[in-house]
Amino acid sequence: MRDRRSRAIRSKAAALVACALTATLFAAGATPARAAAADTERPTAPGPITVVAIDTTSVELTWEASTDNVGVVRYPVGAQFEDSGAQYSTDTNSIRITNLRPSRTYTFSVWALDAAGNSSVSNPSLRLTMPPGDDQPPGAPGQPVAYDVAATVVRLRWAHSVENVALDRYEVFQVDAVGTLTRVREVYQYPPVNSAQISGLTPNTTYTFVVQARDEVGHLSPLSAPVTVTTLPPPPSCAVRSVVRQWPDGFVAHLVVENTGTTAVDGWTMTWRFWASQQVHGIWGAKVVDRLNNSYLRVRDTGRNAVIPPGGTVSLGLVASGTQLPEEITLNGGLCTVADE
Repeated sequence: MRDRRSRAIRSKAAALVACALTATLFAAGATPARAAAADTERPTAPGPITVVAIDTTSVELTWEASTDNVGVVRYPVGAQFEDSGAQYSTDTNSIRITNLRPSRTYTFSVWALDAAGNSSVSNPSLRLTMPPGDDQPPGAPGQPVAYDVAATVVRLRWAHSVENVALDRYEVFQVDAVGTLTRVREVYQYPPVNSAQISGLTPNTTYTFVVQARDEVGHLSPLSAPVTVTTLPPPPSCAVRSVVRQWPDGFVAHLVVENTGTTAVDGWTMTWRFWASQQVHGIWGAKVVDRLNNSYLRVRDTGRNAVIPPGGTVSLGLVASGTQLPEEITLNGGLCTVADE
């Protein structure tokens, strides 16, 4: 009997402690887990966002507080610039956001969360352009270098401009005989890129290009030094005869490539299908240049066999690992046909 009476006293004491703890939590403004779990009502949307203070790299925002049947615990705040953004959080109806960029236009939004995780709808967003903090133009880009020159395509690369805040883009211009500039490419800097492909050119034609940088305020750099490049003649027509000897994980291939066009080829590159896992163990009649997209092997003439007259041929050979044999063979960008044996 005494044990039952002791257990009853202890149970009653524990219940009193739990009630006192619950009362303390309510008095302090906290929400018990059971009450939060039962809360399914979302807070009201915050009021419109207004600017309290702003400089070139930070802004202080405020808004009318949301209301909720239990209580708002925090306000997530989003800051979006073009395709990138960041999220902040505050337990009051104001926030100061730092490390922004001068002259950039941000879209700010805010919504409310209660203890149960119910979210309000976002209030109308605020689109805000930061004050300009950049009074210096970028430095001139480096002189462009032409590479991967083809009959109708030229690729250019250059050293980046020096900029005190942030570059917005590079603009590539074609320069005609009287010095008139025609913009042919814009290269935006999100992420930073210092190269461009210029397409739609005329074969066997000389072009001059310059590059100019523009920062986020709109300041323009001086023009780069020019680069002059001549596109290649139209791709030659060609035919390939091949003799291949294979083993389980490798092969040797002998290729005879014929210029079936009416114009001599003076300097050439060839490509053919070649897997990334394959290795070149030996090559003759050509020199390896690189691998295009890890799917094609590109080779060039040795110097002694650079000229292929109309009706003439060039012979080369390859020893390699793997089972992908030379296919889709091109000569100076022109796809060769398979010659009749």
